[in-house]
Order: sequence, then structure tokens, then C-alpha cells
Amino acid sequence: MSLHVVAAIYCSLGRFEEAVPVLERAIKVPDVASGGPDHALAAFSGYMQLGDTHSMLAHLDRSIASYDAGLQIQIQALGDSDPRVAETCRYLAEANVQAMQFDEAEILCNKTLEIHREHSAPASLEEAADRRLMAIICEAKGDYESALEHLVLASMAMIANGQDGEVAAIDVSIGDVYMSLCRFDEAVFSYQKGLTVFKSTRGDNHPSVASVYVRLADLYYKTGKFRESKSYCENALRIYAKPVPGTTVEEIASGLTEISAIYEAVNEPDEALKLLQKAMKLLEDVPGQRSAIAGIEAQMGVIFYMVGKYGESRSSFESAIKKLRASGERKSAFFGVMLNQMGLACVQLYKIDEAAELFEEARGILEQECGLCHPDTLGVYSNLAAIYDAMGRVEDAIEILESILKVREEKLGTANPDVDDEKKRLAELLKEAGRSRNRKAKSLLNLIDSNSQRMKKEGTRRWFKS
Repeated sequence: MSLHVVAAIYCSLGRFEEAVPVLERAIKVPDVASGGPDHALAAFSGYMQLGDTHSMLAHLDRSIASYDAGLQIQIQALGDSDPRVAETCRYLAEANVQAMQFDEAEILCNKTLEIHREHSAPASLEEAADRRLMAIICEAKGDYESALEHLVLASMAMIANGQDGEVAAIDVSIGDVYMSLCRFDEAVFSYQKGLTVFKSTRGDNHPSVASVYVRLADLYYKTGKFRESKSYCENALRIYAKPVPGTTVEEIASGLTEISAIYEAVNEPDEALKLLQKAMKLLEDVPGQRSAIAGIEAQMGVIFYMVGKYGESRSSFESAIKKLRASGERKSAFFGVMLNQMGLACVQLYKIDEAAELFEEARGILEQECGLCHPDTLGVYSNLAAIYDAMGRVEDAIEILESILKVREEKLGTANPDVDDEKKRLAELLKEAGRSRNRKAKSLLNLIDSNSQRMKKEGTRRWFKS
């Protein structure tokens, strides 16, 4: 326990790296097998504190491993249905959500729900919290109907317990799900319900009010009401410019990042970049924000690519990827997509070998995380075929294109324009494979699959056009 205190002091001083070896020493002291409950508690506390410390260093994989080790010790000491085990399961589920490991998070959250159903009254606050987390997991996995069901049940539990502020927050989450389902009128109704309560209970300038403004701005952009969208963005920015006491820099940075995405969508990249740079500056000195900063850098990389600044785009993606590798997020679909986008920037800079390495790594991740038939995976296949062709590896390019064509014919039908494009590319390669290897070099811009270049947005609309 003395070592735990020493580690806590290091953490309070912001010296997290120095706390890690102290905690690693501490967890070796207890004899969990024969030392009794005190030893089990000491080991559990040490692993959880070590997990928190790794989390502050953005070492998500090590953080999750530490939490899991603590959970196993707790289950061994208390049994697998103790309410305290439920709290640890939820804590570990939240860490998995942060790491975008949603299948693992769902298993843990279901376990938490089972324990709370056994030990708590129906519609308890504990169950409501579990269902809110489960809704986040379901929404992330694209299961919007299940997410909606969990949120409605959570709202009913909060109403039964007189938690009006929490009901308003759930209303906003319900609005998010409705927007994902393109049920825009119902989304507006839910957002306005939450907004009314936030204004009356927290004040007009509270960050929770600004967060609803951002959601409404996004909704009105998506429904073509650009003036309303811009108005809500400006209202949110006014709140973030003069934050009320108690507002965290993380709340402001998150809001600025979300607003920047709307500015990007309406083809105002300079404004979007300014907001992202402000958000990144806010988070620079905040512990545990490495992954958030990486996400901002990735968004900046997309915008730089869109405006033709390919060198800046590559640098932004490279910095983001370096941070995510360090934090253990090297196996997520998001990481795979980011590798693909950096590869596209390298193509524009004629860094062919580097682009090939990035596409190959992205392919391996997306095959594992999304499956062979997912559009992101198919896009990387197509990019990789183009790179192989440009490198003179025609047989490898043909093999990939034949594989893509088979999948797309099965999924989309032979008359689909994407299938037709792949057929033409494959026919051209097959024709040229029989020619001399001294064929004329092709422009990479003609080789890269246009459908996979998600950073180029067609039909971009501006706010000022009604």
C-alpha cells in the first residue's frame, strides 16, 4: 500500500511514467493464492491503479490488460456475481469502448446488466447506467434499434428515480440515434427536449447547451437547412469562446472538433483548420489525450488532402499514426482507414514504396476488423492493385482485381457501375500483361480507385446557398 501511495504522488505531479514501475513492483508483493482477502484486495487495487496510469499515458492496450488482471483477481476472491464485480466489468467495458473494441465491451456490459438485475431493484440507477453504456456500444456497431431500446429503458429508470438532468442527457442521446436512422423530425424533438431542460437547469451558456447546438447544426446541414446550421454553429462557438466556470478543456476541444467537421462539409476548410488547431492547442498539455490529439491530426490530414496540400496531409497522418501506435490502437478499423488515407497522400507525392507499405498494413487490419467484403477493405484492395501495377507487379495487381471483381459482382450485381469499372481495369491489365514489360508508365492518378478516395467529397454545398 505504501508503493500505491508513492505511485499516486507521482501521478498527482504528472509524472506518470515514473509511477508505472512502482506499481509493477507493488502488484508482485501480494500472495493472491494463499494470502487471503487482504492480499487479493491489494493486488486488485494495484492492477486497477496501474490500468489508470497506463490510460493517462494513452497506453490503452496495457491499460485494458491491467484492468482485466484486476477483474480476474476480484472474481476469484468474490465470485462472479458480486455487485463489486459488476462495477469493475463496467469500468473495463468503458476502457474497451475507448479502444474501439466493441465486441469485448458488449460482453462485459451484458455481464454487468446480469449482475445488477440479480442484486438491484427493477429500473435501478445502476441498470440505467449500464443501458446507457450498452446504447453507446450498439450505436457504434450500427445496431441503432437496440441502442434506442436501451436508451428508452434507461430514460424510464431515470424518470422513476427523479433524475431530470440525466433524462435530458438521454433525450440528446436518443436524438443522436434518430439522426443515424435519418428520422430527423424525431431527432429534432428529442434534441429540443434536452435543450429546454439544460437551459433551465444549467443556464444558457453551459457547455451541454453548446453540445446540443452542435448536434442541431449537423442535423440542419444534413437536411439542407444551411442558414439554420450556421446559426447553431455560431451560437455554440460563442459559448465555447467564453466558457462558464467548471467547463473542461476536453469539452471545449470536443465541441470545436465537431463544429470543424461541419465547416469542412460546407467547403470552408480554412475555418475548419483554425478550429482544429485551437482544439489541439487546448489538449496539448492535458494528460491522457494522446488519442484525442491523434484524431484531430487525422481530421486535419483529410482537410489538407482535400485542398491539395499533400505534404501537410502526409505529415498530419504520420503524426497521428505514430501516437496511435504508441497507445496500442494499431488494430482498430479507424487505424486501418487512417493508414489507407496516408497511403493516398503518399501516392500524390509519388512516394510509391511508402504507399504500398501503408496499403498492405491497412489491408491486414481491415480484413481482420471489417471483413473481406466491407467497402473500406475493398477500397484498400483497389488502391493496392493500382500501386502494384505502377511498381510493375502486374500479376499481383491482376490477382487482387480478380478477387475484388468477384466480391463486387456477388454483392452488387454485374450491372453496377463499380463492377463495370473494375472489369475495365482488369481487362486493361490482362491485355497489358501479355505485352513487353517496357510499357509506358501510367499516371497513378488514373490508377487509384476513385471510390476509395473518401477524402474527396463531391457535390459539397455551402451554407450561403438556399
